[in-house]
Amino acid sequence: MKALSKEYALFISLITLGIFYKFEHDFAATNMGNIAGFLILFAVIVYASLAVAHHAEMLAEKFGEPYGTLILTMSAVTVEVMIIAIMMLHSENPVLARDTIYSAIMLDINGLLGVAAIIGGLKFGEQPYNVDSSNSYMSMLLVAIGLAMVLPHLIDPSHHTAYMWFIVVVFIFLYIVFTKVQLKNHKYFFEYKGEEECEVTTCEHTHINGLYHTALLAIYILLIGFMSEILAVFMEHNLEHLGLPLALGAVGVALISASPELIVAFRAALKNNMQTVINIALGASLATILLTVPSVIIISSLAGLELNLALTPMQSALLALTLLVSIVNFNDGETNVLEGFLHFILFIVFSFVLFI
Repeated sequence: MKALSKEYALFISLITLGIFYKFEHDFAATNMGNIAGFLILFAVIVYASLAVAHHAEMLAEKFGEPYGTLILTMSAVTVEVMIIAIMMLHSENPVLARDTIYSAIMLDINGLLGVAAIIGGLKFGEQPYNVDSSNSYMSMLLVAIGLAMVLPHLIDPSHHTAYMWFIVVVFIFLYIVFTKVQLKNHKYFFEYKGEEECEVTTCEHTHINGLYHTALLAIYILLIGFMSEILAVFMEHNLEHLGLPLALGAVGVALISASPELIVAFRAALKNNMQTVINIALGASLATILLTVPSVIIISSLAGLELNLALTPMQSALLALTLLVSIVNFNDGETNVLEGFLHFILFIVFSFVLFI
């Protein structure tokens, strides 16, 4: 109870949710109310995401890699799927899921990994990691993105529905196989043993209550999901009123779901733990593809919504460039400022083209 009394983000989230549940329509009735409601909810969701990051870090410390980052990425993907589903039902936008998945990949690889490599490189120079992990992630990403977001261009429209359900089966199978490889067969691919790291047998974290942190992690994810449902209404109204690109809504979804990952990754980079950053950035991108795609296909089918996952030419070009640069940069087992800067420039370009 003493620890629970310090969960300020929990109490603030519950109070905020209660206020907006009762006065949502009052806020949405005016333009200033929409803007204020959006900013308040966004701030509280990010604050709750800090708590998600904290509990995920505690679980990561208790169970070690790659379990820790797997818990974190699964949490982020759960939030992402919840928000996408809510916004799909609100706006009935057939490309929302595609734009969100694309934005999440660009944010994770170019934004998160780029900035982490810059700040870590400025402090430590070159930061080592296990190259087997980046190679495994990149090969899976190439296959998953190609199947879900490129091949639909070449599928006859009459077979589109059948192909989407085929993708559901294939992606679930791919995720199960990859998770088994990551956690059992080739667990050492996703670990980096530095000189200062202790052995598993000598590093025990019995003081960390796994059940407590798991329960709080789940509660925060649910609260973020409920607040995101209200946020989706304000976001849609603000984009329409201000005449901003609808794709910014997808970027907002990606940013909210990635907030805990961003926080943990930057902390890891400052501790010279680039392996965690690699696992988070590339692992989150892969989980986004393999889990979000089947989820949105099932949701759109049950709700009778139109779904378009095929990338636009601009998205295809930027994503292909991102993957190509990643293959070149992540093949030597070390990151540096230059590699981070290149990815950050790609993220700046991604942000710029949203408005043209």
